[in-house]
Amino acid sequence: MTTHWIDGRLWTGTAERQGDVYDPATGSVASTVDFASADVVDEAVATASRAWRTWREASLAARSTVLFKFRELLVANKNELAALITAEHGKVLSDAAGEVQRAIENVEYACGIPQLLKGGFSENASTRVDVYSIQQSLGVVGVISPFNFPAMVPLWFVPNAIACGNTVVLKPSEKDPSASMFIAELWAQAGLPAGVLNVVHGDKVAVDRLLEHRDVKAISFVGSTPIARHVYETGTAAGKRVQALGGAKNHMVVLPDADLDLAADAAVNAGFGSAGERCMAVSVVVAVDPIGDELVAKIAERLPGLSVGDGRKPDSEMGPLVTAAHRDKVTSYVDAGVSEGARLVVDGRQHAVDGDAAGFWLGPTLFDGVEPGMSIYQDEIFGPVLSVVRRPSYDEAVDVVNANPYGNGVAVFTNDGGAARRFQHEVEVGMVGVNVPIPVPVAYYSFGGWKQSLFGDSHAYGPEGVHFYTRSKVVTSRWLDPSHGGINLGFPQNT
Repeated sequence: MTTHWIDGRLWTGTAERQGDVYDPATGSVASTVDFASADVVDEAVATASRAWRTWREASLAARSTVLFKFRELLVANKNELAALITAEHGKVLSDAAGEVQRAIENVEYACGIPQLLKGGFSENASTRVDVYSIQQSLGVVGVISPFNFPAMVPLWFVPNAIACGNTVVLKPSEKDPSASMFIAELWAQAGLPAGVLNVVHGDKVAVDRLLEHRDVKAISFVGSTPIARHVYETGTAAGKRVQALGGAKNHMVVLPDADLDLAADAAVNAGFGSAGERCMAVSVVVAVDPIGDELVAKIAERLPGLSVGDGRKPDSEMGPLVTAAHRDKVTSYVDAGVSEGARLVVDGRQHAVDGDAAGFWLGPTLFDGVEPGMSIYQDEIFGPVLSVVRRPSYDEAVDVVNANPYGNGVAVFTNDGGAARRFQHEVEVGMVGVNVPIPVPVAYYSFGGWKQSLFGDSHAYGPEGVHFYTRSKVVTSRWLDPSHGGINLGFPQNT
């Protein structure tokens, strides 16, 4: 059983409600998780509020010491964390290990907090008047993270928030809660004071209480667009800062001069990795004439050889979907695509599976002849369904991308540098890849899309993450007399 983490230890209360946590590869219930009531969320927020009064005063040197130690523990325990992710999410171990590595990179960025919080200084802005800026913490911040990256997404936010002097209440997905608990224990081992990080599990009850609580100053969220909009509107109405990252419909535009084998490999990797349960997954390939037939054939010929099975088996390349309900929803889009007139090139429902028949399986699925009016194009399916849209020219391909209501990630495959430069300028999407199918920024840039893929002004992690978790203060000072200190011949030290 998984319960909450409040004030540096496991919660000892009795939950009014619980949820089942499944092993997606077998379809069986692996454990249960306590759901937080509004009172439990209040307890976590009150704990975080008390801890903030002390943590905000911790020196940058003290904070970075904890961050460096946490980073060491994360590296030392990355295999165990990856195994927890695979057991509850279903993604293959190599993919889970990659998730943990990207999480480590974000922790490493936060370790540089003494540099990141440097302000500005203007001497003699007026006669003997100096003006300078400082960045201070907000207080208690809430982090609401999705099921598809149970370690990486929380660690997009939590390290920067803590490094900036805030305290955190994390509400991870109830579908795969163990990774967040493991991470909380590592923070405690690293010396993070009790109450600085708290974890509460649950559903909409817990989310809405975080959004409404007057002592929660900011909310970071990743999830579907309808929920992101709800989080943004509810949180901002309650006077909070909100960064709410929503859904996606990521396109990969393939121009006629592209290396089609490279493009086909990229489409398969980006479309079917993690069973398509990635907000940066490629779900639409836009083939620019005359390469459509050849590109579709190259993608199709790669799919039968993909090994679909239990993510714990070393030979598996793609695991199950996270729950039976989600698998059934994704499968329903296969029927919808056929009924709407798209050509089903590869039917993932027929793919051989190396795993328990009761697992939540759907193999790689490929449609051709897809048009924007079809549901398989309009909706974020969040599964292993790849659609091919054909267009006669570069301009019409870009028009397809820009007309889409989402603007998270996009890629272009071409050997023409001029076309690539024009594309990155003209496309209305927040993250662009040039011959890179999943353009997730490195930790020292920031992650986030445009249009209905982001609600709020700040992207996640990187410089914008630090900005989001701090508020600026400008000080104008004049000292009429110099001050004097005592004599001390020792070498200055940071404490």
